[in-house]
Amino acid sequence: MTSLPWLDPDELWFPSPEEALEEPDGLLAIGGDLAPERLELAYRNGIFPWFSEEQPILWWSPNPRCVLFPGEVHISRRLKRTLNQGQFKITIDRDFAGVIRGCAEVREEGTWITNEMEQAYRKLHRRGNAHSFEAWNSEGQLVAGLYGVGIGCCFFGESMFTREDNASKVVFAHVALQLERWGYAMMDCQVENGHLISLGARCIPRSQFLTILWNNIDKTPRHRSWTMDLSWSGSDVE
Repeated sequence: MTSLPWLDPDELWFPSPEEALEEPDGLLAIGGDLAPERLELAYRNGIFPWFSEEQPILWWSPNPRCVLFPGEVHISRRLKRTLNQGQFKITIDRDFAGVIRGCAEVREEGTWITNEMEQAYRKLHRRGNAHSFEAWNSEGQLVAGLYGVGIGCCFFGESMFTREDNASKVVFAHVALQLERWGYAMMDCQVENGHLISLGARCIPRSQFLTILWNNIDKTPRHRSWTMDLSWSGSDVE
């Protein structure tokens, strides 16, 4: 790590995302802070923080990049049936704090969402750039959620959690369908995993990701407010 640039908290900048190490997973820089201005600059350049409690702040720009183009979301027959059953109520920005806490719950492998990280994204949410999608069961309990950052016509998914079967898949489907309706170019999924690939995400070269990002980060999406209830069903998709 010693050859990587260390960021001074008093200087707001990042190296080019294309300067990231190929291994492990595109590590780009160390240090800085999690102030909203730095986070916004990072996302505008395809960079995101990811570190554990015992580490300094680490900044990443993977190659290849896992993304979902909203129109390519894969909704299986089983998931369509679940959507049509209306088992979960889906909302946006009704409980950002609850969603990020759910994502930070300790799992067997631990969590990278430290208290510092949680507070940073809650500040970003108050500025209108971080958002949550929630799933509620019939008893009004929060059972799944996804949070991320929305800038221009790009959405950067950060983490999701679930407490009931199929709830996270329902949330993910609603995210993709709503982003497509609003004219978003892509949803950044950061690093490949099998669950995301099964839902329609795919990996593209970092250079292609950055081109899409920079062509859409300053565009205006087709919506004025995030806070709402959603009512997509299986009949809304092919």
